[in-house]
Amino acid sequence: MPHYICPNCKQRSVDIDGTEGFDDQAVTCRHCGFGFLFELMDDYYPAPATGMVVCDKESRILAVGRGMFELTGWSEGDLLGAKLVDGLGLAGFEESRNPAALALEWGVRRLGEKLELRTRAGLRKPVTGDFFPAYDDDGGLLVALTPRTA
Repeated sequence: MPHYICPNCKQRSVDIDGTEGFDDQAVTCRHCGFGFLFELMDDYYPAPATGMVVCDKESRILAVGRGMFELTGWSEGDLLGAKLVDGLGLAGFEESRNPAALALEWGVRRLGEKLELRTRAGLRKPVTGDFFPAYDDDGGLLVALTPRTA
Protein backbone atom coordinates (compact mmCIF):
# COMPACT_ATOMS: atom_id res chain seq x y z
CA MET A 1 0.00 0.00 0.00
CA PRO A 2 1.45 3.42 -0.94
CA HIS A 3 2.55 5.72 1.85
CA TYR A 4 2.13 9.49 1.54
CA ILE A 5 3.46 12.48 3.45
CA CYS A 6 2.39 16.09 3.37
CA PRO A 7 5.43 18.29 2.59
CA ASN A 8 3.81 21.12 4.51
CA CYS A 9 2.64 19.67 7.84
CA LYS A 10 4.45 16.26 7.71
CA GLN A 11 1.20 14.36 8.31
CA ARG A 12 1.53 10.77 7.06
CA SER A 13 -1.22 8.72 5.42
CA VAL A 14 -1.88 5.74 3.19
CA ASP A 15 -4.07 5.63 0.10
CA ILE A 16 -4.89 2.71 -2.16
CA ASP A 17 -5.02 4.48 -5.54
CA GLY A 18 -3.44 7.91 -4.98
CA THR A 19 -6.50 9.84 -6.11
CA GLU A 20 -9.16 11.82 -4.29
CA GLY A 21 -12.66 10.38 -4.66
CA PHE A 22 -13.82 9.05 -8.01
CA ASP A 23 -11.73 11.27 -10.29
CA ASP A 24 -8.04 11.64 -11.10
CA GLN A 25 -7.47 14.59 -8.76
CA ALA A 26 -4.30 14.13 -6.69
CA VAL A 27 -4.68 13.38 -3.00
CA THR A 28 -4.55 16.51 -0.84
CA CYS A 29 -3.72 16.83 2.84
CA ARG A 30 -6.80 16.41 4.99
CA HIS A 31 -4.92 17.84 7.97
CA CYS A 32 -3.66 21.22 6.64
CA GLY A 33 -5.26 21.47 3.18
CA PHE A 34 -1.93 21.50 1.28
CA GLY A 35 -2.45 20.87 -2.44
CA PHE A 36 -0.74 17.50 -2.82
CA LEU A 37 0.83 14.63 -0.93
CA PHE A 38 4.19 13.10 -1.79
CA GLU A 39 4.26 9.33 -2.34
CA LEU A 40 6.96 7.40 -0.50
CA MET A 41 8.14 3.83 -1.00
CA ASP A 42 8.20 3.24 2.78
CA ASP A 43 6.71 5.15 5.67
CA TYR A 44 8.94 7.96 6.96
CA TYR A 45 8.91 9.65 10.35
CA PRO A 46 10.50 13.11 10.17
CA ALA A 47 11.83 14.74 13.34
CA PRO A 48 9.76 17.61 14.80
CA ALA A 49 12.30 20.24 13.64
CA THR A 50 12.57 18.84 10.10
CA GLY A 51 11.78 21.14 7.20
CA MET A 52 10.67 19.77 3.83
CA VAL A 53 11.21 21.02 0.30
CA VAL A 54 9.59 19.72 -2.90
CA CYS A 55 11.54 19.99 -6.17
CA ASP A 56 10.82 19.23 -9.81
CA LYS A 57 12.88 16.81 -11.89
CA GLU A 58 15.54 19.52 -12.46
CA SER A 59 15.78 20.08 -8.67
CA ARG A 60 14.08 23.50 -8.84
CA ILE A 61 12.14 24.28 -5.66
CA LEU A 62 8.35 24.03 -6.14
CA ALA A 63 7.11 24.18 -2.54
CA VAL A 64 8.51 24.74 0.92
CA GLY A 65 6.88 23.21 3.98
CA ARG A 66 6.59 24.40 7.54
CA GLY A 67 9.86 24.21 9.39
CA MET A 68 12.01 25.51 6.55
CA PHE A 69 11.63 29.14 7.60
CA GLU A 70 12.60 28.23 11.15
CA LEU A 71 15.58 26.24 9.87
CA THR A 72 16.85 28.68 7.24
CA GLY A 73 15.22 32.08 7.63
CA TRP A 74 14.14 31.89 3.96
CA SER A 75 10.44 32.19 3.12
CA GLU A 76 8.82 30.14 0.38
CA GLY A 77 8.73 33.18 -1.92
CA ASP A 78 12.48 33.61 -1.55
CA LEU A 79 13.16 30.02 -2.64
CA LEU A 80 10.57 29.22 -5.31
CA GLY A 81 12.19 28.42 -8.67
CA ALA A 82 15.73 28.31 -7.28
CA LYS A 83 17.87 25.23 -7.73
CA LEU A 84 17.88 23.28 -4.46
CA VAL A 85 21.65 23.25 -3.90
CA ASP A 86 22.12 26.91 -4.90
CA GLY A 87 19.02 28.28 -3.17
CA LEU A 88 19.82 26.67 0.18
CA GLY A 89 23.58 26.83 -0.26
CA LEU A 90 23.88 23.09 0.40
CA ALA A 91 27.45 21.89 0.86
CA GLY A 92 29.36 19.00 2.38
CA PHE A 93 29.57 16.73 -0.66
CA GLU A 94 31.72 16.37 -3.75
CA GLU A 95 30.03 17.63 -6.90
CA SER A 96 29.89 14.10 -8.31
CA ARG A 97 28.17 12.95 -5.09
CA ASN A 98 25.40 15.57 -5.01
CA PRO A 99 22.63 13.66 -3.15
CA ALA A 100 19.81 15.48 -4.96
CA ALA A 101 21.26 14.69 -8.38
CA LEU A 102 21.93 11.06 -7.43
CA ALA A 103 18.40 10.56 -6.10
CA LEU A 104 16.91 12.05 -9.27
CA GLU A 105 19.21 10.21 -11.68
CA TRP A 106 18.99 6.76 -10.10
CA GLY A 107 15.52 6.97 -8.52
CA VAL A 108 16.86 5.92 -5.13
CA ARG A 109 16.47 7.35 -1.64
CA ARG A 110 19.50 9.00 -0.05
CA LEU A 111 19.11 8.94 3.72
CA GLY A 112 21.28 10.41 6.46
CA GLU A 113 23.37 12.72 4.27
CA LYS A 114 25.55 14.95 6.48
CA LEU A 115 25.30 18.41 4.90
CA GLU A 116 25.52 22.10 5.65
CA LEU A 117 23.13 24.77 4.49
CA ARG A 118 23.45 28.54 4.33
CA THR A 119 20.86 30.48 6.31
CA ARG A 120 19.41 33.79 5.18
CA ALA A 121 21.81 35.47 7.65
CA GLY A 122 24.74 33.81 5.83
CA LEU A 123 25.55 31.35 8.62
CA ARG A 124 26.47 27.73 7.90
CA LYS A 125 24.18 25.27 9.69
CA PRO A 126 24.81 21.50 9.92
CA VAL A 127 21.82 19.42 8.78
CA THR A 128 21.00 15.83 7.96
CA GLY A 129 19.36 15.46 4.56
CA ASP A 130 16.99 12.73 3.40
CA PHE A 131 16.24 12.71 -0.33
CA PHE A 132 13.23 10.89 -1.79
CA PRO A 133 12.62 10.60 -5.57
CA ALA A 134 9.04 10.97 -6.82
CA TYR A 135 7.33 7.87 -8.17
CA ASP A 136 4.75 9.65 -10.33
CA ASP A 137 5.00 10.63 -14.00
CA ASP A 138 6.10 14.19 -13.16
CA GLY A 139 9.26 13.07 -11.38
CA GLY A 140 10.77 15.31 -8.78
CA LEU A 141 12.18 15.11 -5.32
CA LEU A 142 11.21 15.51 -1.68
CA VAL A 143 14.01 16.73 0.58
CA ALA A 144 13.79 16.57 4.37
CA LEU A 145 16.39 18.64 6.24
CA THR A 146 16.87 18.15 9.97
CA PRO A 147 19.16 20.33 12.09
CA ARG A 148 21.98 18.55 13.87
CA THR A 149 24.57 19.63 16.36
CA ALA A 150 28.02 20.28 14.92
